[in-house]
Amino acid sequence: MNVTLEKTNDLVGRIVINIDEADYKDKVKKELKEIGNTRQIPGFRKGHIDMAQLQKRFGNEVKMHVLNDLAVDAAINYIRENKLDVLGQPIPMVEGQIDLAEKNFTFTYEIGFAPELNMVIDKNVHLPFYNIEVSEEMVNEQIKNMLAQAGDQVPAEEYAERALVKGAIRQLNEDGSLKEDGIVVEEGILAPFLFKSEDEAKKFEGTKAGDKVIFDAFATCNGDEAELSSMLHINREDVEKARGNFEIEIKEYIVNKPAEIGQAFFDKVFGPDVVHNEEEFKERVKAMIADALAPNSRQLFTRQTEDYLMETYGKNMELPVEFLAKMIARQNNGELSIEGATDMVKGQANSIKWEVIESKAAELLEVKVTEEDLKMFARMVAVQQLQQYGMAQMADQMADYYAENMLKDEKMRDRLAREAFTGNLMTAIHNAVTLDEKTISLDEFRAIVEKLNKTVDAAEEVATESAE
Repeated sequence: MNVTLEKTNDLVGRIVINIDEADYKDKVKKELKEIGNTRQIPGFRKGHIDMAQLQKRFGNEVKMHVLNDLAVDAAINYIRENKLDVLGQPIPMVEGQIDLAEKNFTFTYEIGFAPELNMVIDKNVHLPFYNIEVSEEMVNEQIKNMLAQAGDQVPAEEYAERALVKGAIRQLNEDGSLKEDGIVVEEGILAPFLFKSEDEAKKFEGTKAGDKVIFDAFATCNGDEAELSSMLHINREDVEKARGNFEIEIKEYIVNKPAEIGQAFFDKVFGPDVVHNEEEFKERVKAMIADALAPNSRQLFTRQTEDYLMETYGKNMELPVEFLAKMIARQNNGELSIEGATDMVKGQANSIKWEVIESKAAELLEVKVTEEDLKMFARMVAVQQLQQYGMAQMADQMADYYAENMLKDEKMRDRLAREAFTGNLMTAIHNAVTLDEKTISLDEFRAIVEKLNKTVDAAEEVATESAE
C-alpha cells in the first residue's frame, strides 16, 4: 500500500491511497471464511460451503467492504502519523464506479488544513488583569450582615427594617368595613420587606403595636397563588376570594437583634481562638471578601484573553470554507445543499476560528485534562452547588458522592470536561504571559464589564445582519 499527500494549497489537500492485491487478498479470504462458518446459507450446512461458492455469492460485497476499511484506516493513520493539523474528517472523492474486477485500486480523500497561526504565548505578551479593591464600605457592610446573621429574633413594639409583622388579619368590604364571611387569620404573619409592591411595604413604615394597617394582599405578591395561600392560610383554589383589601391589627413585631462584636462573636464565626480582636476580625473579613471577588477577576481575564486571541489570530484567519461545506452537507446525508452548508460555515466562522485558536494554544502550552483533573473539578462544582442549596456544613462529606454521579451522566461529563479544559487553558496562559495587574474599585470593574458586554452585543448584531 502506498499513501501520499497532494497539497492543493495551504488550506486544502488530498490523501491518495494506492492499494495492491497483496494488501487486501488475505483479509477478503478471512472474511469469506467467517461468513461460511457463521451464516446459515440456503442449500449448505453451516461451515460446509466451499470458497468458490462463497466468492461467487459474497465476493464483491466483502471485497468492497475490506477495501473501504483499508482506505479509511490508511487515511486516518497517515494524518495521525504525520501529525497533520486538519479540520473535520477526510471526504472520500469518488470518481466513477469502482471496477471490482481490477486487482489494484486508488482511493482519494480530500482534507482541510487548520491555518498556520505562528502563535506566541510567552512573557513578551502583556495581558490585563484587574483585581477588585476591597473597600472599607464593603468590609463594614459585610460585618453588618454577619452580625445580623449571628443575631437573635426578638419581639418589638415598633416597626424596624426587615421586621416580621404579627397580628390578626381580616378581609374588608369595598367600603372598608369588616367582611362578615370574609377570610380571617387570627395569628397572621406578614413580611413587608419581601413584598413585590413597594407601595404596600411602605404602609408599615412608622407603625407600632396596636396600629391597624389596610393592605392589598394580591398586590403584595402579584397574585402569586402559593404566596397568597401561605399568607392567608387558605387553599390555592380559594385564592380568587382574596381579592380586595385586608386589615391587620398589629400585635407585635419580630425583629433581628444583631450580635455584638466580641470574642464570643469571633469564635462563633471563625472558630475558637482564631481571631482575638476587632482588627484581626476586619482583616479576616477583608480577605474573605477578596476571595469571593477573585472569580470575577478571573472571568474578566478569560473574556479579555479570548478577545485578544481572536483579534490577534482570528481576525485575518482563512478557513477552508468550501471543504467544510462539503463535509457538513455529506454529514447531513444530502438533506442540506452545498449552498446551505456554505452559509452555515460562514455563520459559524467565529466559533470555528476559536476552536482552531484554542487547540493551537493548548498544544503550545501542553494543556490537557486528566481524569484526576476532571474528578477534582466535578468535586468543586458539587461543593458549590451544595453550598448554594444551603448545605454548606455537609458539602465536604457529600461532594464526592455528587461528583461521582455527575460524571456518570455522559452529557454532564462532557460539559464538565469542557469547563475544566477552559479553566486549565486560562491558568496556563495566566502563568505564561506578563500580567499588567491593576487594582480598581468595584464600580470601575463593573464599568469595564459593561463596556465589554456592549461591544459583544454590537458585534453580534453586526454578525446577524451580515448573515441575513
